[in-house]
Amino acid sequence: MATETHGVNWHAECLYDAGGAKGMPQLCTDWMPNQVFWLLVALVVLFLILSRVALPRIGAVLAERKGTITNDLAAAEELKLRAQEAEKAYNEALATARTEAAKIIAAAKAEIRKDLDEATAKADVEIAARVAQSEASIAEIRAGAEEAIAVVAKDTAKELVAHLGGAADARAITTAINARLKG
Repeated sequence: MATETHGVNWHAECLYDAGGAKGMPQLCTDWMPNQVFWLLVALVVLFLILSRVALPRIGAVLAERKGTITNDLAAAEELKLRAQEAEKAYNEALATARTEAAKIIAAAKAEIRKDLDEATAKADVEIAARVAQSEASIAEIRAGAEEAIAVVAKDTAKELVAHLGGAADARAITTAINARLKG
C-alpha cells in the first residue's frame, strides 16, 4: 500500500506512524538505491578530503619525524665518535701521567738512595775515625798498663827478693821482668 505525501510515493511498511515504528527505513528495499547512491557520494567526498587534505599533512608530519630521527641518529653517531676520541685522549693522558709518575718516583728513589749512600759513607768515615781514635786510646791505655805492670812487677820482685833474704840486683830484675812480659 503506497501513500503519497508531498509528491513522494512512500510505502506504508517503511513509514513510522504516530503509534510506533512499522519497519526499519534503512532496510526498506525501495529506498536502497537512494541510500547506496548517497553512501557512494559520501565515500567519494571522504576519500577526496582525506587524499587532498589529511593524508598529505600526515605524510608531512611523518616525513618531518623521519628527518628528525635521522638527524638525531647522525648527531648521536657524531657524539659517539667524539666520546670515543675523548676516551682515547683520556687514556693516552692517563698513560702519560703514569709514565711521568713512574719517572718521578724513580728519580726520587735515586735521589734518596744517593743521599742515603752519602750519609752511610759519612757515617762510615765517622765510625772509622772514632774506631781509630778508640784503638789509639786503647793502645795508650795498654801501653800505660804494661808500663805500670812492669813497674809494679819490678817493685814486687825487689821486695820479694829482699824479703827472702837475698840481694836484689835492679838490672837482673829488670831483665827478668822484661823477658817474662815479652813472652
